[in-house]
Amino acid sequence: MTTQTYDRSVGKRKCAIAQVKLFSGGKGEIIVNGKPYQELFPRFEHRRSIERPFVATETVGKFNVEVKVIGGGVTGQAEAIRHGIARALVKANEQFRPLLRQEGLLTRDARVKERKKYGLKRARKAPQYTKR
Repeated sequence: MTTQTYDRSVGKRKCAIAQVKLFSGGKGEIIVNGKPYQELFPRFEHRRSIERPFVATETVGKFNVEVKVIGGGVTGQAEAIRHGIARALVKANEQFRPLLRQEGLLTRDARVKERKKYGLKRARKAPQYTKR
């Protein structure tokens, strides 16, 4: 059994958490929860979002990625994976940091769903006001 070295990182978005392992010297395979990412993310926008750190650093096909992602929806998971891959690329090569920072891929998107308040229908939607 051969042990392969990899860089680990965690990406987050909304309620989704992605644990990323980045293996150097691969064929560009991205495995999410034991399946190819094309199966879990059929929409082109999500696939492009996941591939964006590799496109920005011009390393498409040079790394294999293994991801475990939990929580959130499809978009949140895709962007959590993108965030995790970007952080792992910086660990693999520190020279990628300015490129990824410029693209905005290292910044954690802190926006989460606002909680519902009492007396309201949703977080901010109030019931219709009646004068009489």
